[in-house]
Formats: sequence, structure tokens, C-alpha cells
Amino acid sequence: MDATSKTQPDIGSDTGPGADRRSRCWARFTSSPLGRLVIGLVGIGLVSGLTATGPGPIPVLGAAVAVAVYWWVTHRVAGRPVPEIARRGAVREAALGGGIGLGFILVPVLILTLFGGYSFSRAGHGFLPVLWTTVVVQIGGAVTEELLFRGLALRAFEEMWGSGAAVVITSLFFGVAHLGAEEATLWSALAIAVEAGVLLGAAFLWRRSIWFVAGLHFTWNAAEQLLGIPVSGHTPEGWFTLDAHGPAFLTGGGFGLEASILPVLLGAAIAAWMLRRARTSGGIKTRTRAAC
Repeated sequence: MDATSKTQPDIGSDTGPGADRRSRCWARFTSSPLGRLVIGLVGIGLVSGLTATGPGPIPVLGAAVAVAVYWWVTHRVAGRPVPEIARRGAVREAALGGGIGLGFILVPVLILTLFGGYSFSRAGHGFLPVLWTTVVVQIGGAVTEELLFRGLALRAFEEMWGSGAAVVITSLFFGVAHLGAEEATLWSALAIAVEAGVLLGAAFLWRRSIWFVAGLHFTWNAAEQLLGIPVSGHTPEGWFTLDAHGPAFLTGGGFGLEASILPVLLGAAIAAWMLRRARTSGGIKTRTRAAC
């Protein structure tokens, strides 16, 4: 073998300038906000799609796997700390968010019931079976959706364009994501964008905790399901059967309470209060890095 052959690169090898360039490109992609968002959306979206409607405790197990995927993408791939899913204080944050979410639903339900807009009758589905199904399904949905929309999307857009733009963008996405539901309309999508997208976005900016926003999200949807109120257009098996009377603008019509003007106004008021608290505590961020 001559000297020339010894210095020729192995065409089939993964080493060399090309491999180094690919490695650098991959490192830049994974460390960028959009890279972290894309990888996380694929991973958590796949977990959610496989487990969201599974039997027994499968949705809860799926939520646990989604948290692990989120930690891996954010901490191991992107190299960023993940205080938003810290175990310390998680129960306290979830309980605080859950209390706000429960009040957010019960106040407009009470108003509509007192003034004749809602009436309830026992559904006869069984107390414990309904409770079990509601808890496991809504935990799975709340955790995975908050990891996707607040943990990944809001934080990625916040790094690129600041907190205000991030809340607006994720709120619009959240509203559009619910257009495929039964009885959905442009109004219901706008209502969801305001009362859910803006409210949950403000909640995250205030507390910077996935457990807080997931707790709020969970009790919101669980309370609706247990009362037999359609959850984003999907009518669940609850403890009661709902009869709505009056204009859909007030009752929400077939889409459910979330298309009523009452939670929209209440959600906007709570979100404004949370945003003030977030600004006071330094939770509102400006653009910190250029988009990739």
C-alpha cells in the first residue's frame, strides 16, 4: 500500500468535516427554542395519541411518560434546567391551581342554575365508575396539554419574542386546536382562546409551574365532566344530565359552558389579575434570544 492510500479518507466513514458539520447543526437545532419545541411536540404528541383514551390508568401512566419525555428533551437534549416540573412543591402548586380551576367553573354554573339557564338530573351511571374515569382521563389530558402548550410552546415563543407574544400565539393555537370538536364554532374557538389560552398562559407566567396550570386545567375539565356539562363540545358520562335553557350566548349551547360569555369574562378578569402578579414578581419576560 502506498503513502497516498494511507491518507485517503474512508468515504463510508461517519467522521470528518461533514460529520462535524452535521453534529454542530444538530447541536444548534436541539439547543434552539424551535428545535426543543419540534422534538417535544413529536415525543409528547406520540405519547398522548397512544394513551389518552386507553383503558384503566393508561392515561395517567401516559402523563407520567410525557413528563419524562419533557424532562429528557428540555434537560438532556437542550441542556436547560426544568424547575417548572420540580417535585418539590408540586402538590401545593397543583392544589392551588385546582382550587382556582374549580371556582372558575362553579361560579358561572351557579349563576346559570340560579337564573334558570341550567338544570340537572341524576344520570345513573354510577358514582365511583364515573369518578374513576373522570380522574384518569382528565389527569392525562391536563398534564400532556400543559406540557405541550405551556411547557414547550409558550416557553419557546417567549424566548424568541417575549411573554406577551407567546401568550397570544399559544392562545390562538389553543383555540384553533378545539375547532375540530363537536358543536365547535368560530365563537367557541375564540372563547377557548381567551378563557383557556390566555388564562392558562397567564397562570404559567405567574407561577412558572406546570403543576399549577395542570391542576387548574384538571379541576376545570373534571368538574364539567362530573356535572354532565359538555367538555369542549364532547358530552361525557357524568353524575348528572344537563338541560340548558336560554340563548347559547349565555349557556354555551351544545359546545358547553366554555362557549358561554360568563366564563370568558371571568377568565379574562382572572388572567388580568395573574398577569399583574406575574409582572410584579418578574415573570414577564422580554425577548432573550434571536430566533433560529
